Amino acid sequence: MATSAARCQAGGMDADSLVSIDTWWRAANYLSVGQIYLLDNPLLREPLRAEHIKPRLLGHWGTTPGLNLIYAHLNRVIRERDLDTIYVCGPGHGGPGMVANAYLDGTYSELYATIDRSTEGVRRLFRQFSFPGGIPSHAAPETPGSINEGGELGYSLSHAYGAAFDNPGLTVAAVVGDGEAETGPLATAWHGNKFLDPVHDGVVLPILHLNGFKIANPTVLARIPEEELLELMRGYGYTPYLVSGGFDGEDPMLVHERFAETLDAVLDHIAAIKRSAADGSLEGRPAWPMIILRTPKGWTCPPVIDGHPAEGNWRSHQVPLANARDTEEHTRLLEGWLRSYRPEELFDESGALLPAATAIAPDGDRRMSANPIANGGLLRRELTLPDFRDYAVEVPEPGGSTSSATTVLGEWLRDVIRANPDDFRIFGPDETASNRLQAVFEATDKQWDAGYEPIDVDNHLARAGRVVEMLSEHQCQGWLEGYLLTGRHGLLNSYEAFIHIVDSMVNQHAKWLKASSEVPWRRSISSLNYLLSSHVWRQDHNGFSHQDPGFIDHVVNKKADVVRVYLPFDANTLLSTYDHCLRSVDYINVVVAGKQPAPNWLTMEQAIEHCTRGLGPLEWAGTEVAGEEPDAVLACAGDVPTVEVLAAASILRDRVPGLRLRVVNVVDLMRLQSEGEHPHGLSDAAYDAVFTRDKPVVFAYHGYPWLIHRLTYKRAGHANLHVRGYKEEGTTTTPFDMVMLNDLDRYKLVIDVIDRVPGLAERQGTLRQEMQDARLRAKAYTREFGEDIPEVAQWSWAGAGTRADARDTGGDNA
Repeated sequence: MATSAARCQAGGMDADSLVSIDTWWRAANYLSVGQIYLLDNPLLREPLRAEHIKPRLLGHWGTTPGLNLIYAHLNRVIRERDLDTIYVCGPGHGGPGMVANAYLDGTYSELYATIDRSTEGVRRLFRQFSFPGGIPSHAAPETPGSINEGGELGYSLSHAYGAAFDNPGLTVAAVVGDGEAETGPLATAWHGNKFLDPVHDGVVLPILHLNGFKIANPTVLARIPEEELLELMRGYGYTPYLVSGGFDGEDPMLVHERFAETLDAVLDHIAAIKRSAADGSLEGRPAWPMIILRTPKGWTCPPVIDGHPAEGNWRSHQVPLANARDTEEHTRLLEGWLRSYRPEELFDESGALLPAATAIAPDGDRRMSANPIANGGLLRRELTLPDFRDYAVEVPEPGGSTSSATTVLGEWLRDVIRANPDDFRIFGPDETASNRLQAVFEATDKQWDAGYEPIDVDNHLARAGRVVEMLSEHQCQGWLEGYLLTGRHGLLNSYEAFIHIVDSMVNQHAKWLKASSEVPWRRSISSLNYLLSSHVWRQDHNGFSHQDPGFIDHVVNKKADVVRVYLPFDANTLLSTYDHCLRSVDYINVVVAGKQPAPNWLTMEQAIEHCTRGLGPLEWAGTEVAGEEPDAVLACAGDVPTVEVLAAASILRDRVPGLRLRVVNVVDLMRLQSEGEHPHGLSDAAYDAVFTRDKPVVFAYHGYPWLIHRLTYKRAGHANLHVRGYKEEGTTTTPFDMVMLNDLDRYKLVIDVIDRVPGLAERQGTLRQEMQDARLRAKAYTREFGEDIPEVAQWSWAGAGTRADARDTGGDNA
């Protein structure tokens, strides 16, 4: 049956078109089954034997025939309507189908010359699938036309909406598997329609493919009553169209007819929305159409295998004939299955596809597997970036001025938006203003189409805008990934603790970047840039739940060629760092920066030099003697650790004037690794020149301390390295109490130096005791007065003036 809110009736579809669709579908199914099973005899020119079958059968058949059906029908409407379309495959484990369709399009042979249209080419196509030295089983970067691998489920619809932003002529067909639809990210992703501008953005056509089963269980959306499902989609704001068929031996031609008629009705509906939006007659948010396609799991495979149902059952999810090579009965069953697609009608004697098999393939870049939007690096333009030096804060002396680093960055990003009005966006989970990037709203609004009320007049909400906010890190990440994968630029700003919500998503994107780098025809895309603020050391007002710097630890598990981590420690170093990040390609850049007013330490010229080096001594802070080794190194990474290290250094300068102290700051965290481990890694000679080979190093680090040990474990002086950082001690308290809870405070750092420089403890026992007493006094002050002791809160490097504003947590709206 074929239905919509207005009941789409099947009509007189052109018979030749239906035959062409069915021929493509049979060819795609044959090529898909062949990839899963066959090692040789690809066109069944002789009876199938065990040695023709792969020894290890890997892949997923269950979703594939439905994916192939959709692809065939999209080809027809692309040709007839000259649509610019990409195909986002949510159930990416249907990879054999996506490869098969790219081969039928002709794209596959264009990109992989050895897999040509010949018997040998088909054999190679089959042999490589899920085979050592071949290709993966999902819609991986090796698959032409893919921007969504779909191995880990949940992200197809988010990627689709990200691709549609700023692509007004694009239609994104997003196939959502009914198993995928049960994931949290996908269940939320339906709300993407509230953020799509029908004038300036493209169209997302969600196609919910219900085949009824997951690996071993039924799916929720396939089992709830049909009217409940339709109401669910209407509740999300869509107009659902339902097509069901292929059950109980129904002739596939009847399904083709119903689906073709429905697809035409849906595209007419979309065209009407776009027209009314363009001429200004559209009122309110449109109820964009979506399709629910219900077909049997594993459609067209043998109905029964070994007495158990296969077609229309969970047993067809992966490899329905798991023992096809082991018994004659199963070999014959596989051969019958393959011959049911009538390969003699699809290939000529040389193994080339017959014209009838590819008659509905679009031309050139209109082929979904060849669309340059799905290889976004082909379309990527360099950003026009204002000179970040023009936004520098004045630093008359180290610590001589105070700024909110992210506020300053926001002023630069405001002008990045102005200079790049159609290919740069900022995404975030309702935290752009909280992270003090509010200057961007001088140039743009927040894109929003979920309804307006009078109270919204000063909240920068508009149908079109360069900032997209939704309180779902999953959606923000998915939208940004889709935006980048289709050739644009952007960043995601978030509270540091809650970016963990997308840990698994960033895993998948890192894998995509790594695999893409090994695919010659994949072009470089803009880096995925994070700005993590409201960080662990200044979440004193929200408390323990908001205190977690571990995203860095998670990210550095990924391939070194992909990951970069930066910890700028004032406004100028943040400007220099982010200019670099927005110019880069094929990386995941994690930038952690504070938003609270804090000292500025380096002039812009100094900041550029320091960020270019990635780390180095702060010569003005240390007490080294030229030409002599230091007695100890005080190192830091992160804005708050830098303040504490400099405060500790100032105490040691005053109280232990003969101590030769080197103060080192690290902005580019990966410089700590060996050069053989990371492209940014220092050589051993360069590392030893900064940190020495045998002197004690006390390192104050923004995150979990063991990461520094992990990055430096090969270094000669690793045994002398002592790291302080966050050790999961937190609460709602004052900023300085937070660092004391984790032994990162200036007094503890002074004690660490005293304890680790040979002979110093014996000579400076009194100072050590003073530092212990200072910690007790600072703690007691917070308990009595509810704020930090003035000698800490008002400390400055120069020793004069106050920094009372550095205690401010005002302006936070979370």
